[in-house]
Amino acid sequence: MSQVVREALAIAIQIGQPVMLWGGPGEGKSRMIEQLAEQLNRPCEVVVGSVREASDFVGLPVRVGDSVSFAPPLWATRCIEHPNTVVFLDELTTAAPSVQAAMLRVILEREVGDLRLPPTVSFVAAANPPEISAGGDDLAPPLANRFCHLEWQADSTNWVSGMIRGWQPDAVPIVPTSQTVELAHWRAMLAGFITARPSILRQVPTDTVNQGRAWPSPRTWDQAHRVAAAADAAGARRSVRSALVTGLVGFGAAIEFLRFAETVELPDPELLLAEPSTLQTESRVDLLLASLAAVTAAVSVNCTLERWQSAWQVLAVACEAGRADVAAVASVGLIEMRQPDWPAPAAAAAFAPVLRAAELV
Repeated sequence: MSQVVREALAIAIQIGQPVMLWGGPGEGKSRMIEQLAEQLNRPCEVVVGSVREASDFVGLPVRVGDSVSFAPPLWATRCIEHPNTVVFLDELTTAAPSVQAAMLRVILEREVGDLRLPPTVSFVAAANPPEISAGGDDLAPPLANRFCHLEWQADSTNWVSGMIRGWQPDAVPIVPTSQTVELAHWRAMLAGFITARPSILRQVPTDTVNQGRAWPSPRTWDQAHRVAAAADAAGARRSVRSALVTGLVGFGAAIEFLRFAETVELPDPELLLAEPSTLQTESRVDLLLASLAAVTAAVSVNCTLERWQSAWQVLAVACEAGRADVAAVASVGLIEMRQPDWPAPAAAAAFAPVLRAAELV
């Protein structure tokens, strides 16, 4: 299990997904993160939250002429020099609430004082569970909902092997620069799933403990489809993909979504583009929307006028079968892809009233 977490963390670092690594004291969280950064050829800046002040994240006020600027700390300026840095926020839950609030701005806006961090900087936080940490507290919901939460525990077999042969880290998946095809697939899966289960789009826990962990929100669902795509593009195991999605939306929601993705059988979007009449319009609304979303996503990968017009013909088939409401939702992406010199597709006229009524155009 520890190797699954290492691989999941490696993928998250490569795509810039902030991670919260939970684990008991003495489990080697800090060493593992530093070792993984080295393995990925990235510098690692360690920032211990429990010994920091809010000014270490919002900057120190410095008078410059008639104005005041906020000077960033040295760890932030080094991130400018090395834009692929892994910023390791250690002992996050023992930081004062004011420090956690300052950290939230860094993670959300990538700003430290008056300095903006490069988009390639990755954030990894680590903490002991509040119940076993000195002065620890649960994460505030806004901060928790921006992390992918992973549980770390040293594996006894790997530990024994390391003691005997030395601590040589296993290889981790490398995410390719382009994940266009995988992103298109998981966007379609997510669109179909949320259509079938709209109530699961947001489920804020009512208790403080679970509010500080993974739970479904529009933000975390968007992140979930991105980590799933990255895991597939990197050739990672299904268990790694599951750990990433679970770390964002929680166990129950992840199980439902991944089961949906694995059991649903969608037609090949390229075949639908070639033969729009083969669209199964009698499908359940979630499967039909997923099929149409897959067509839209496929066009976005290679968007030409011919493919764009073919996609509109696919949507027209759905409209003619009385499924204009579903086709209208899928058409929004096609509308955004239109180039200024492309003519309006004749097929779009069939469900224009639905688009206007739903305020989609």
